[in-house]
Amino acid sequence: MIFLIAGEPSGDVLGARLMRAVKAERGGAVRFAGIGGEEMTREGLQSLFPIQEFAVMGFLEVLPHVLHIIKRIRQTVAAVRAQRPDIVVTIDSPSFTLEVAQRLKGAGMPLVHYVAPQVWAWKARRAKRMARYLDAVLAVLPFEPPLFEVHGLRAPFVGHAAVEGAAAEKERLADRPQAPGEGPLLAVLPGSRKGEVGKLLPVFERTVAALARKHPGLRVVVPTVETVDATVRAATASWPVPVEVTRGMEAKRLAFARAQAAIAASGTVALELAVAGVPTVIAYRLSGVTGLLPFSWLDVPYASLVNIMADRMVQPELLQRDCRTDKILEAIDRLLSDPAARQAQREACLEVVRALQPASGESPSLCAAREVLALLPQKEKGA
Repeated sequence: MIFLIAGEPSGDVLGARLMRAVKAERGGAVRFAGIGGEEMTREGLQSLFPIQEFAVMGFLEVLPHVLHIIKRIRQTVAAVRAQRPDIVVTIDSPSFTLEVAQRLKGAGMPLVHYVAPQVWAWKARRAKRMARYLDAVLAVLPFEPPLFEVHGLRAPFVGHAAVEGAAAEKERLADRPQAPGEGPLLAVLPGSRKGEVGKLLPVFERTVAALARKHPGLRVVVPTVETVDATVRAATASWPVPVEVTRGMEAKRLAFARAQAAIAASGTVALELAVAGVPTVIAYRLSGVTGLLPFSWLDVPYASLVNIMADRMVQPELLQRDCRTDKILEAIDRLLSDPAARQAQREACLEVVRALQPASGESPSLCAAREVLALLPQKEKGA
């Protein structure tokens, strides 16, 4: 049995893909237990509790939930000890999942963490601590393995989930078709946590209203996830342009295939948009006291992983105090109005996409599945 623990929608998607890949490798001869969302549920997981409970962000937002989170951590640890799986795979959400993994040290089963925490951006000492209780960490960025291996922790690069099933390069370099008489389609992605959505949607709404005056017939598509679906639908119902709210991985893929440009919160979605060839502006504002800090307190020059990988500003970033209607409007209007600007961003993204693919040419989920299966006890491998 493999016990999987995901704490938010992005981890749920990773977990579902990992489950599919493991089942394919084992011919279906595998059992799963753990915690996940709707994507992992579709693959047959019965979640210990709903991951929507963790749809919070920021220090002040988390505070009211601390006791409940601690309770869930204890409940998860108890479930693992009671079920005694052959291996435990924690997925992203390090504040929750790594706390669980740390408490399982010495429990007699391999512990693997999927998606290395961004120790290159902050909390560098976490890598050394992780080496004390984990058996492996699956790195999704090519420069991450040495940061963990120096402490004796195995950290194979398995590729980034954003490149899973990447479109052909010629498709990523092409402008999206636009029907006669229709205005451009703008993808708006305000995040997967309630705190993000609450901070960003009002700014995005004002930007869209101003953009509609420059681009008659403007339409908006908002791919969203289970944790914030109702919030997004309620907030966008009164927007001054047609808004289509979608949910699920396939719906998001289709939205990206149709969109001429995007405004997005910082996160994995920046890479997903780069892979899909959607010219993008990144806009982000942290909540509460954290939001008052300059972005320079981190150890990286950019927020977008695309820009970090490229080591230059490929996707325009408007962060913290710069996350304002006027500045976002200027950046996104340029992408919608200038074909050369769209093409330049797409071409720059191609190099990043290539670097995120496993050297084997296989999918990231398959590479991750093989690493997980390689750590199964011998009795389970031969079962």
